[in-house]
Formats: sequence, C-alpha cells, structure tokens
Amino acid sequence: MVHTLTKRRLAFAAGLAVLAGYVDGFGFVYLGGYFVSFMSGNTTRAGVSLAEIDLSGAAVAGLFIAAFVVGAAAGTAIAARREGGTVLWLIAVALAAASVIATWQLTVATGSVLALAMGASNTVLSERGRVSFGVTYMTGALVKVGEHLAFALGGGVRWGWVPYLVLWSAMLAGAVGGAVGYALVGSASLWAASFGAAALAVAMRVFSRR
Repeated sequence: MVHTLTKRRLAFAAGLAVLAGYVDGFGFVYLGGYFVSFMSGNTTRAGVSLAEIDLSGAAVAGLFIAAFVVGAAAGTAIAARREGGTVLWLIAVALAAASVIATWQLTVATGSVLALAMGASNTVLSERGRVSFGVTYMTGALVKVGEHLAFALGGGVRWGWVPYLVLWSAMLAGAVGGAVGYALVGSASLWAASFGAAALAVAMRVFSRR
C-alpha cells in the first residue's frame, strides 16, 4: 500500500506513474481510443464492441489485454529472481521496439508491445514476487484519496491522502506529456519513454547499492 512506502519508494512509484501516463496518453491518441495501460477501459471497449457486433474492435481490445497480462507475468517472473531495475530494462527495450514498429505503421503490433511493457511496469516495485500496487491505473488511488480525506476530517492522519494524490497527479502529467509529444513529433515521441525507463533503471540500481 502507498502509505507504507518510504519517500524513495514513493518517488519511484511516481516516476513509473509518469511513464505509464505518458505511454497511455500516446497510445490513446495513436490507437484512436484504445488504452495500453488502462485495461478497465479496454474491457469496456471490448464489451461495447461485442454489443455492436464489432468483432474486429473487440479482438483488438482483447489482444491488448492479453499482451498486458503477458507483460505482468514476465515482469513478475523476472522480479522474483532479480531486482526491479532488470524489469525496467525490459520495459525500456520493449518501448524502443515499439518506437521502431510504429514507424512501419503497424498500429496493432505497436499497441500490443506497449501494453506488454505497461503490464510489466506494475511489477517493478513488487515485493517477494507479489505486486503490491499498480502504477498504470489510478481509480484505486482516487478511492484512497477520498478515504483518507474522510479519515483526516474525522481526526485521523491529516496528510494520509497526499501520496495517493501524488501518484494520480504523476499519471495525469505523464498523459499530458504523451499526448503533446505525439502531436509534436508523432511516433518518435516514444523514444522519450524508452529513455525514461532506462533512466529509472539506472536510478534504481544506484539507490539499491546505497
């Protein structure tokens, strides 16, 4: 849970949320309304497509969901044996690959690789091989903001809601950056996400040694 995190761990979680928001903001625009990190949205999209007998739309949403699950499984397997920085390097490579694939106008393939990377990103801060919280979806964080605001008004911990608001704000900022980046330079803006994941991997290695 967020309130048990150290400030350093929260900072890494916020960095991952910025990365997830950036990639999802890019993906939402690039893919025309599909998500690469928010699978609840893709589930709704698949359901609506099925109701409208749009089998191709449902298949695309389903493919992104499957890729996300594969990424989470791969990240969990790696994180159980190595530190989270190794998962970040996997994410950086996947985002670089997506950047290249996007230049070939292979939209669905690009989205699948991005979804795989985002699934893996939820495992970077896993504990003992188990994902402690997600960094690519913020509905739960917003619920926690409301919950801890209620606690604060009732005489509980005054600032317990702040870490959750930080994570939500980080994803929002990232989504703005991803959408703006795509508008300015197109698919080349994905390279910034790849470099960002690599920078987080280096930072995690440095701090883990300390």
